Amino acid sequence: MKIDIKHIAKLAKLRIEDDEIPKFEKEMENILSMVENLPPLEGSLTIDENNCMELREDEAAPSLRRDEAIGNAPHKQAGCIVVPKTVE
Repeated sequence: MKIDIKHIAKLAKLRIEDDEIPKFEKEMENILSMVENLPPLEGSLTIDENNCMELREDEAAPSLRRDEAIGNAPHKQAGCIVVPKTVE
């Protein structure tokens, strides 16, 4: 299977030098080969003849109480977990 690394790089907004293309093609072929050889999924996920996934129905279940959920968080404020700012 021929993989268009330049096109993939363009879509991902990556810059790949021409001399690196063969290396990335080989790596991508190896990844796709590995994925094709994965065993089928077991469980409630099925794919019908139209390639549509069918998922199990959601079921309501008891969840953790707030104090249990945030009990091990290093920083808490007003009943919420405080995390570092990631966007300016």
